[in-house]
Amino acid sequence: MSQPNFASDFRVLEMNGGAVQGERPFATAPLQFHLPVTQAGYANAQIDDCVGRRKAYPWRPGTRLKVCARFSHEAEDLVGTAGFGFWNAPFGDPTVPWPTLPQATWFFFGSPPNDLPLAPAAPGCGWFAATLDATTWRAVRLAPLAPAVLLMNQFTSLRQKVWPWVQHNLQISFQPIQETMMDWHDYQLNWGKAGCEFFIDGRLIHRTPFSPRGPLGFVCWMDNQYMVATANGRFRWGTLPVSTPQFLAVDNLHIETIRVGE
Repeated sequence: MSQPNFASDFRVLEMNGGAVQGERPFATAPLQFHLPVTQAGYANAQIDDCVGRRKAYPWRPGTRLKVCARFSHEAEDLVGTAGFGFWNAPFGDPTVPWPTLPQATWFFFGSPPNDLPLAPAAPGCGWFAATLDATTWRAVRLAPLAPAVLLMNQFTSLRQKVWPWVQHNLQISFQPIQETMMDWHDYQLNWGKAGCEFFIDGRLIHRTPFSPRGPLGFVCWMDNQYMVATANGRFRWGTLPVSTPQFLAVDNLHIETIRVGE
């Protein structure tokens, strides 16, 4: 099994007053991802290992993430997005500034007006355990059908029939998290070849046969961004003002390789 070297494997991104607070090298000390009051512009506090070419990202199926975390506010009072898990930095990265199709398996929070394509009747924002892989051949083959799918999704009755098929091909799975965000909880993600499992305080909250192919990078962050990408074709993004300082605190962060089926 392997565990990241906090001194060398994780880089720190801090933008527009966002700050990663904690002793460095990180070792096992608690960290706080802090956003100050922000009226305009993109603010971010983040650690990740999404450095270099995406094909060289370090994590693949057969990986377990464990972390203890809490937030400064409950979901209705947080602004922007936050979370921890694995993704491929699809919208560009300071070292790889061109976009790609997204892959992710993570614990993800998005405040309104975030509106992501989860399911026809599901809210597109909140605190979720989720997966996505738009890079498989099943997902790529949908591209020529996109205009027809968007047209059909304008009608609720058709969207309820079409979107589950799209959701399956994009390997979208999600589970709303009911636990209070301001309390400390132990989060665990088992990312295997045959699927992903999400646990909170040792209790399984979500199991899915979907599994991003990888390789992916680890990310833990808090920012003031929002994105709207709905099943019926609405797409926009931007930043939100932060009226009260907010933070994500994490402790006992471990990433390890596991045997398939362990």
